[in-house]
Amino acid sequence: MHSPSGMDLAGLVGLLVAVPAVAYLARSGHRHTGAARRAHLLLAAGGALVTAAALAGLVTALITGHQHTPGHAQALATAVAAGTAIGVVALLAGTVALPGAARGPAAAVRHVLDGLVIAAAIWFVGWVLISRPTRILGDATPYRCPAIVVPAVLVVLSLGLTAVLALHAHRPRRHTVRVSAGVGLVAVAANVLAAGICRGNDGFTLASGLLLTAGLTVVAWAVRAADRPVQVTGDVLERGGAYAVLPMLALLSALGHHLAMGGTLDAAGYFGAAVVGLALVARQYLALDDVRRYTLRLRQSEAHFRELAHTDPLTGLANRRGLQRALRSSTGAAALIGIDMDGFKTVNDMRGHDVGDAVLAEVGARLRRNLLAGDVAARLGGDEFAVLMRGDADEAVLAAHRLLAVLGEPYEVDGGSIFLSASLGVAATGELLHDADLALRYAKQRGKNRVERYQAGYDEVLRRRGTLTGELRHAIDRGQLSLVFQPVVALPSMRPVGAEALLRWTHPDLGRVPPVEFIPVAEEAGLINRIGAWVLEEACKQLAEWRAKGHDVWLSVNLSPKELHNSDYAAQVADVLAEYGVPPQRLVLEVTEHAVATDMEELVRRLAELRKTGVRIALDDFGAGYSSLGQLRTLPVDILKIDHALVAEPESRTGTAAPLVDVVVRLGHRLGLEVLAEGIGTKDQRKIVEEAGCRLGQGSLFGWGVPAEHFESRLRTLRPAGPRPLPTPRATPPNDAPARSQVVRLGPGMRQVRALLPSDPDFVTTRGDQNVGSVDSGREMGQG
Repeated sequence: MHSPSGMDLAGLVGLLVAVPAVAYLARSGHRHTGAARRAHLLLAAGGALVTAAALAGLVTALITGHQHTPGHAQALATAVAAGTAIGVVALLAGTVALPGAARGPAAAVRHVLDGLVIAAAIWFVGWVLISRPTRILGDATPYRCPAIVVPAVLVVLSLGLTAVLALHAHRPRRHTVRVSAGVGLVAVAANVLAAGICRGNDGFTLASGLLLTAGLTVVAWAVRAADRPVQVTGDVLERGGAYAVLPMLALLSALGHHLAMGGTLDAAGYFGAAVVGLALVARQYLALDDVRRYTLRLRQSEAHFRELAHTDPLTGLANRRGLQRALRSSTGAAALIGIDMDGFKTVNDMRGHDVGDAVLAEVGARLRRNLLAGDVAARLGGDEFAVLMRGDADEAVLAAHRLLAVLGEPYEVDGGSIFLSASLGVAATGELLHDADLALRYAKQRGKNRVERYQAGYDEVLRRRGTLTGELRHAIDRGQLSLVFQPVVALPSMRPVGAEALLRWTHPDLGRVPPVEFIPVAEEAGLINRIGAWVLEEACKQLAEWRAKGHDVWLSVNLSPKELHNSDYAAQVADVLAEYGVPPQRLVLEVTEHAVATDMEELVRRLAELRKTGVRIALDDFGAGYSSLGQLRTLPVDILKIDHALVAEPESRTGTAAPLVDVVVRLGHRLGLEVLAEGIGTKDQRKIVEEAGCRLGQGSLFGWGVPAEHFESRLRTLRPAGPRPLPTPRATPPNDAPARSQVVRLGPGMRQVRALLPSDPDFVTTRGDQNVGSVDSGREMGQG
């Protein structure tokens, strides 16, 4: 048995010191899960294999003394090189598998190929340096020990991989680079140990033990530092192609020098050059495959985003771009239906945009359910929609009427019903989008909730609408607006007891513009609030003048729904009344029945705020809209104005007494409301209204809207010269007189209608007005 030297023993002790580092790597692997667990266990296994192979080889060499037998020394060195090589390969695999080293398996393969390119270039340059004629190591050139070839290959591969990870690993990359550098030290130690055993050099043996311990310690320390919580940020931008260009330049320079010096290529040289070429080809193949996959992904993303660019995100319908694309690609007969939801802005203002979005989504769903094959529905923006369909104009008009009915059904949102109508325009020739929009705007101008088919004359109509919008902005400042007053009379005497203020616009060039034409323009252009404030102030000013002259009348002013939506409108009304000293009960604000359909809860709240100021509220056009008996019991109104269509209904259909007028009057009186019949134009209509028990009337039979001075002159002619006469004694009615109804007070704010027979002591056959001129009386205005 050979007696070991001090260096041999020192190398052995150095190898034993590496065991704790291997144990730490094993424990670290068991603490982790997933990819980190696999990487740490690979590192631990590789370190254990390298340490075991090195210890086995060194102990064998010390015991048997094979280092003094060249044949046996080479065999032992080869075995040690093979064992340590397997361990170094495991260490390299664990390094590449570390979290943060690569973004995935494909990236790990690319890193290995890039490292192989660098390693092959280093190998080739090293071969040039140690081969003839260069032979930079001289007699120390290790040609007589082939066992070091495999460890040498792993050394250069470790160097190449370390360089690649320094460029492309995730940030912070210093821990990954340290692990790779530690593995490189282990590979160098394995190479030095094989060379020491092969050459019988005790210094190499000692150096290998120290290098192996240092390498595994660096790996363990780097892994421990990597376990600390850090925020890993990916470096998705590659660092360029220097990793391939510089190795190729070094290889070509070395080859040129070698050939210039008269050298030749042997197996080692061919091996290095071949590995570089094959690695570059494989890397290029992977790069092309990456390009193909990235191109496919980009195409898919482009298609996805293109579809998003042509789709409305709220409704899932096509947007304006999508509709234009469908128009360009359409063939054959096609028609376009433009759709706009009437009064939708009110929903947003009173219920919020979330509710508005829910309504729009439901509109889109209804359109989608009513599409035929090949039709395209689109949301153009806001509450504007369109449907592109195959067919001619007649088919499109029929489809538009079907959609009008579908879109007019109630929208159930948040437990409440929202009533909306729609205006539709149809175009089948020419510029479909432009013509359908013109037809749609014409439908809204003609009263909404209708279908209009495009006609050539719409251009002129809409040009006039644009002119009206521009001129109306300056109408107040230029003194073009005025008020006329249509009398409200008591029945049956036809004595004026009040008036309705009606707005008129006289333009120097356009002439007299009817309200039915310019009021929708004002609402659409956002001018209605300013115009309404002017009307309110002028009406109160005129009412104050009449009261100062002793005329006991009241005045009603039409209220736009948009004015009612202003949160400070009640305060505005109170300020105007206070400014002109008008008693609040002398002012009546009329709200159309159509406004009830928008938002019942909000409407009740707004009207209640107005009534707190003392003014009276009239529900205009009753019988032509959406009001129900339940809503009448809830709405804070004082007067029902029967729509003129109900008043004219007997003459247009039955020619007999008006059953609906009678029902509305009885209903209003039973609810404690005053009832006013408007649109009375004939004596027969007046007679029917009187027989129904209605005590207030308005219409052309009693006078059209006239200037304030004309209405005042009429008041002066009817004003009594002396004090109002005392009522005549109650007469005894005949027993065959028809039964009558009478409102009886039960208490403050409470009344009841009871039937009176001719034999009843309280029965009075009244032929006069019942004092309807005094609106201070709660009995007369339906206010307890």
